[in-house]
Amino acid sequence: MKRTIKYYRILWFRNDLAAGLSVFLVALPLCLGIALASGAPLNGGLLSGIIGGLVVSLISGSHLSVSGPAAGLTTLVAASIISLGDYKIFLLAVMIAGLFQLVLGLLKLGTIANYFPSSVIKGMLAAIGMILILKQIPLALGYNQPDFWTSGSINLFSSKNFLGNFETFNHHLTKGAIIITAVSLMILILWQQPFAKKLRILPAPLFVVIIGIVANMIFVSIGSDLSLKETQLVAIPSNIFASISFPDFSKLFSTTEIWKDGLIIGILATLETLLCIEAVDKLDRHNRITPVNRELIAQGIGNMTCGLVGAIPMTAVVVRGAANVDAGGRTKLSGFTHGLFLLVAVLFVPFLLNKIPYASLAAILLVTGYNLTKPKLFKNMFSLGWKQFIPFFLTIIVILITDLLIGVSIGLLISIYFIVRNNFKAEYQITKTVHQEQETYYIKLNSNVTFLNKVNLRKALDEIQENSILTIDGSDCNFIDYDILEIISEYDNKAHDRHIQLILKGIEKVSVTAVH
Repeated sequence: MKRTIKYYRILWFRNDLAAGLSVFLVALPLCLGIALASGAPLNGGLLSGIIGGLVVSLISGSHLSVSGPAAGLTTLVAASIISLGDYKIFLLAVMIAGLFQLVLGLLKLGTIANYFPSSVIKGMLAAIGMILILKQIPLALGYNQPDFWTSGSINLFSSKNFLGNFETFNHHLTKGAIIITAVSLMILILWQQPFAKKLRILPAPLFVVIIGIVANMIFVSIGSDLSLKETQLVAIPSNIFASISFPDFSKLFSTTEIWKDGLIIGILATLETLLCIEAVDKLDRHNRITPVNRELIAQGIGNMTCGLVGAIPMTAVVVRGAANVDAGGRTKLSGFTHGLFLLVAVLFVPFLLNKIPYASLAAILLVTGYNLTKPKLFKNMFSLGWKQFIPFFLTIIVILITDLLIGVSIGLLISIYFIVRNNFKAEYQITKTVHQEQETYYIKLNSNVTFLNKVNLRKALDEIQENSILTIDGSDCNFIDYDILEIISEYDNKAHDRHIQLILKGIEKVSVTAVH
């Protein structure tokens, strides 16, 4: 026991402390931004991140995933808050969502994640990387913040944002932010090079943030026009716990909308969590697999806690998990550490955090996004063939145009199509020979012949020439669908009229009855 504690203590000091700090720097603006986009109090987003770190990470069996408020739920959360009319009532829906996830985990229904193809998961990762890059570009350039938290990245370029101000775009840029972004990116890139190994006393994201703070302080002290505006710096309330909302349990059965919204949030949060867990496991260099049912239990407890203390719902989030991997996280202590940093920061040093430039954080997220969607990934998927590349590519496109869940659903349907096509297109073979000037056809049915083969089999039977011999052999079949037996039985009469000698092997005729 003592040896195990010592081992984890060493890992925490060597890896997880720095990784937790890096994830904290990524999670902080995400918690605030997602709360704003959801129409919820800012403290609701921060509390969700804190609970994701301090509660979910300890219960979960995942070593690298990090939970917190998710951008994929913002639209649903905002709509629910508006429809229910009271944030305190909405918190009841969050608790119901958590209870739903807890029940799913206890019933061991988390294995649904195993049915998502690898190409779709990789497509989701790449799309998230692209969205991350697109939505950080305005902050990296010091542009007056557009609505970069919307679920569809196409909205970033809508008339009210980027393109609407294209003519005066230059006036909205901040040279100081561009300088900070450029220096930050340079540091982050150089930090990954082998020659910089001896210089890695501090984690790169922390070093980048310090450089950003110092640079802006210098700009301000000398009165330079490079100084950043208040809107280009992190903004945290001085006391986030002063206005915590608690659920109004007296309204629990006042309307079915509460339960309906809770179930919908629970379903979407579950799917997003399972997909993200699958994605983060693929990034794990030690190939550790997360127990999905335990993860659902952890998420359920986490969301019930969120509803109880006034926080918005959470999921496992790929961006935080990827940042954790990039920063060298090894165990769940990195996720716990990130939650601890969030708690300490908002309690004791909000004034210091408010000096962090968004440009520094944008640079960190730009590198994280690039690592998720490297050109090498596209090249590798293309080399695997169209059956892997098409679901991968379409998943990316649909996610970029709509949102994560729709994109993954479309990618999954495309993958299923290829599976069905591969499994059933060759379930029978036709051989034609000529013996003593008489045509002889031999149809060999393979292992499993289902209704999906109806069209092609019927077409093949119709092409059999008159005055020929046809043998249909099903002796090696494990399964022949009733629809196929019906077609063969119906063909018996047609064969007689066309003077075709029909021989059946291992196939029993069925009674064909017309239904009117």
